[in-house]
Amino acid sequence: MKHLLEFTAERAWRYRQSLHDRTVAPTPEAVADLRRLDEPLPEAPTDPEAVIALLDDVGSPATMGSAGGRFFGFVVGSSLPAPLAANWLAGAWDQNAGIVVLSPIAAKLEAVAMRWMLGLLGLPPECGAGFVTCATQANFAGLAAARHALLARQGWDVETRGLFGAPPINVVVSEHVHVSVLKALALLGLGRERVIRAPVDGQGRIRSDALPRLDAGTILCLQAGDVNTGAFDPAAEIIPRAHAAGAWVHVDGAFGLWAAAAPARAQLINGFADADSWATDAHKWLNVPYDSGIVFVRDPRQLHAAMAVNAPYLVIGEAREPEHYTPDFSRRARGVEVWAALRSLGRQGLADLIERTCRHAARFAAGLRAAGYAILNDVVINQVLVSFGDAETTRRVIAAIQAEGTCWAGATVWQGRTAMRISVSSWATTDEDVERSLEAMIRVAAGAAVMRDFSPS
Repeated sequence: MKHLLEFTAERAWRYRQSLHDRTVAPTPEAVADLRRLDEPLPEAPTDPEAVIALLDDVGSPATMGSAGGRFFGFVVGSSLPAPLAANWLAGAWDQNAGIVVLSPIAAKLEAVAMRWMLGLLGLPPECGAGFVTCATQANFAGLAAARHALLARQGWDVETRGLFGAPPINVVVSEHVHVSVLKALALLGLGRERVIRAPVDGQGRIRSDALPRLDAGTILCLQAGDVNTGAFDPAAEIIPRAHAAGAWVHVDGAFGLWAAAAPARAQLINGFADADSWATDAHKWLNVPYDSGIVFVRDPRQLHAAMAVNAPYLVIGEAREPEHYTPDFSRRARGVEVWAALRSLGRQGLADLIERTCRHAARFAAGLRAAGYAILNDVVINQVLVSFGDAETTRRVIAAIQAEGTCWAGATVWQGRTAMRISVSSWATTDEDVERSLEAMIRVAAGAAVMRDFSPS
């Protein structure tokens, strides 16, 4: 095994080094070569080294280069060195992080990382937390705690009796609510279409002057960081009103919640700490390996009541049992990577990562605006929306930029306008990466415009 792990580490290092020079998207030839994997299951065992060699030779060229510094699609970070290495060590440990007796180290690192995150994000220290796969599961767990709390107030035990005959729950969301919240609501039986949508302003922030009526049977979902613009709902204005009405406030802060860790951006999350539950990702701005989400709930008892079950064969102790705060029983020890990222960065390193990527986003916006293209959002954190003209032209430019290969950014539609969304989320992005990518974007966009002018009508 020692030789195999060394062999794999060398290939992994070579892959990471190659990201600087290769195209970000895989070539059509590399994708086509994946057909080599369409083979019958071998009858006999295969040497593990040959398995890894095949995986690298065929698989590595067909990856999206999202671990490099020039991937700006979706909101995808790249694994920092320490959590990547911790991921490998945790894989060797092969721990089941569900209960303490199965992995005391995993439970301890979760507890430490939880305490550190609460301090960094400015959340109440008494919060409970669960380490889950992604923001969708974090939203699911936080909203499950909300469902439990609202129905328990009315004497209804939803975990044992279900929703048949239960008192109604109203859910208020933004007009620009992220689909992960809607998916979580669907899984909880609260429905995607039953939501009440609150009007937003030109940046996607809920308008506090047009907030729908709230009451003690309402869950209000706010956003800390709109997935397109990066905008933050006015929590300081809205949350006191929601609580005065008896409503539960849940925050989808998949990436924006991390702005609290950068002193220059911390004012963006003013008021959000007064909510009742929060969802975030670690595989976005904290740059740990996939998959890694976290749910926080102000009153740990509500999360515990919504998630915890027991059985005679489970060895449950007096300490915090990780499985009691997540939808999962058996799961990998993802808290190891969160701990490693925070331990390696420290407060200053994390603040620098957040601020640096925001600065890169501002540079993209300034450069594209100077080249004559429309920036559709106020660039408050790491998100930039750019239009290259009408919808058809913008889509053509985006496709050309993706095909050219220097960088990769995706398309979106923002309040009726087609745009390219640039999300700078990776620790690996350098000033050189930004300038190289900006030059390519402007050059390709100009070329696409020329092609349009000479295309037959």
